Amino acid sequence: MDIDEECTHIVARRQPAASDLRLVMAVIKTITDLERIGDEAKRIARMAKEDHSGVLSQDIRHEMRHMGELVSEMLRTILDAFARMDVETAVKVVESDTRVDNKYVSITRQLITYMAQDPKMIPQILNILWAARALERIGDRCENIAEYIFYLVRGRDLRHLSKEDELREMRGREPEKG
Repeated sequence: MDIDEECTHIVARRQPAASDLRLVMAVIKTITDLERIGDEAKRIARMAKEDHSGVLSQDIRHEMRHMGELVSEMLRTILDAFARMDVETAVKVVESDTRVDNKYVSITRQLITYMAQDPKMIPQILNILWAARALERIGDRCENIAEYIFYLVRGRDLRHLSKEDELREMRGREPEKG
């Protein structure tokens, strides 16, 4: 909240131009995403406190742990990239989000299978599914921060591109004609 307030004062009192204004806007957007990441982490922590013995197979435990490690690394990497205004590292984070998305799909499929096999376990399995979704959303938030870095450094907004076009643009390549 302090950073957001300071950014508001900078805009109101100093009236920054061009790159300075992009920096302030990128910081404001990033802190919003960081706050939402905190909300998702809280959801995951609540689920982790519950007893899921008998519900979570070793495969799901391993997949969830791996997904959590991927997302944690994405967050560390993107915050470092933001501090250095490093577009190349931001591209790597966007690429990592594809792995997180694929892991989420895999976990979801496995959990749906478990629900079909034992309907009494649906409430517990849904909690696990929501935790997996929260991890996936954290990955998406990291991707948002990568877009802010690109906007900050290159002055271009990528929010309305497909992931493939976004990556192509971040790498400095022209979109393919189809």
